[in-house]
Amino acid sequence: MTLLVVAEDHDDIRMIMTRVLSRAGFTVVEAANGAVALEAVREHGPAAVVSDIDMPVMSGVDMCLAIRADPATRDLPVIFVSGSLTPGDDRPERAQATAVVTKPFTAHELVGCVRQLVGS
Repeated sequence: MTLLVVAEDHDDIRMIMTRVLSRAGFTVVEAANGAVALEAVREHGPAAVVSDIDMPVMSGVDMCLAIRADPATRDLPVIFVSGSLTPGDDRPERAQATAVVTKPFTAHELVGCVRQLVGS
């Protein structure tokens, strides 16, 4: 099974993303913020990270920048899932995110984006 890290500070949304991705055949390691997600990336070596942008402790942007700064993880796909993006918001580009899925999302949208980047 393909391993993913899902970072989301809202328990209900994280649970939905985990359920959707698990039902699609992915193994999911959950994180409530970017710092925990970054630790999980270093510990588990996932195929991709699916992350909210706005989280306490460490934002998705800061987490993504840390992933990009590390030669061991710089090519790891990072998918931002956010409902807070407005036209002209350049945070995904600044963080070098691989893709963006807008909340609210459908299961088909989320799984399709992940599969496009990691296969499976």
